[in-house]
Amino acid sequence: MMKLKSKRFCRGSFKFGNGGNSVKGGEKRCGNNDNTITSEIKWELRPGGMLVQKRETSGSSVGEGMITVRVSAVSECHDVSIESTSTFGELKMILSLITSLEPREQRLLFKGKEREDDEYLHMVGVKDKDKVLLLEDPAIKEMKKLHRLAGTQQIGTPYCTISV
Repeated sequence: MMKLKSKRFCRGSFKFGNGGNSVKGGEKRCGNNDNTITSEIKWELRPGGMLVQKRETSGSSVGEGMITVRVSAVSECHDVSIESTSTFGELKMILSLITSLEPREQRLLFKGKEREDDEYLHMVGVKDKDKVLLLEDPAIKEMKKLHRLAGTQQIGTPYCTISV
């Protein structure tokens, strides 16, 4: 992180008279006539090489730290702690350990829309204590049902022999 001093610029014309901002000794002040303290701006260098003003963080801001997401299934509710910068795919992986549903069998809905695996939680707007709805994929649910039915039915012989 780099620290650079910044100058505070005033609105006012210093060429055309003092404009009420003149002080003894030739100093100029901005705004009101009491002593103003110039604040120091903190800068940071981003990975792409761009120099930007560092954001002030207060406690837990969006996109930082752990959040608790309340995941509501049909008949049960789970509280899952996860990084706010995680994806819905990573949330599905955690839910597969809890619900015994594979990630491809899960459908996650947030704010009424189904979310893709590569969407980030903080980019969509998931915050601490928000609710996400978990549904089982209907197509896979039907396939499981058909496999269970096929496994329980006895396969009969396609022909019968007649002896004379």
